[in-house]
Amino acid sequence: MTKKVAVQLSALIKSRGISLRELSRLADVRHAALSELANGKRTSINFSHIEKIAEALDIEDIREILTLVENSEE
Repeated sequence: MTKKVAVQLSALIKSRGISLRELSRLADVRHAALSELANGKRTSINFSHIEKIAEALDIEDIREILTLVENSEE
């Protein structure tokens, strides 16, 4: 089985006690884009969004945002 990159956005906002809309405001990224990332609906990742999320949440380690998971679509 191959692996794919997953964005851990739902877990991040839950652990920080904020909403997706609040993260959108803090990171200056459209709510719709964050929602698609959180729900695994995006097939590509805009690294500027990841950078903005990391800065807004004061994240130093990219592994808090991204992880590798088994690709169940195969």
